[in-house]
Amino acid sequence: MRLVYGSAVAVVLAMLVPPAIGARGQDAARAVAGGGISVPGWMGKADAGDLKDAKLTKEGNDLRVITGPAVTYWNPANKATGNYTVKATFKEAKYMNLNDHPHPYGIVIAGNDLGTPQQSLLYCEAYGNGTFIVRGFGPDAFSISARRPEANAAVHKAAGPGEPVTQEIAMSVKGDKVECAINGTVVGSYDKAAVVTAGKLKSTDGVYGIRFAHNTDATVSGLTMTKN
Repeated sequence: MRLVYGSAVAVVLAMLVPPAIGARGQDAARAVAGGGISVPGWMGKADAGDLKDAKLTKEGNDLRVITGPAVTYWNPANKATGNYTVKATFKEAKYMNLNDHPHPYGIVIAGNDLGTPQQSLLYCEAYGNGTFIVRGFGPDAFSISARRPEANAAVHKAAGPGEPVTQEIAMSVKGDKVECAINGTVVGSYDKAAVVTAGKLKSTDGVYGIRFAHNTDATVSGLTMTKN
């Protein structure tokens, strides 16, 4: 009877204890009505699922992205070589509108063989709760920042669910360093030799674009590349 009683208590306690923060985030990607790409010249690749379950459109001079599955979008004509900076401003009009916790979005650089099983790329993304990540594909997923999102005072925080939040995100290649800057502050600087290596990037030269996690909704303005 003691064993039965002990097991029952354990079950009750497990039900009462909330899940760890890291246990959240397993929400399923929803399908976006009228999905697909309607911006001339642009292409995309979903991490999983169908690209038609996400949407890339043009609103004035801005790009509008609503996901669906996590997606990388790019225009093959947008290429950067040598030392450069790619930046854009991302506005989430209603923070956490499509989810109950923060999901990120940001800049992609160094894209090679995009859309194929051999693709490699690097991205820096911001969350509306003041954290960021720097990760990539080579072709398997890898991280060069901490495994969990890192907090930084430069990353803007939304006032709450349904409130707006804006992030200016930039990725730069400068000599032997690759950097991510958010809202004008470098939040991550990494040795180029540790990024361009087996299982990671083929090169820091390549196509640049944007990336959105699953179940996100934001606009992108001022996507530009400048030489350093």
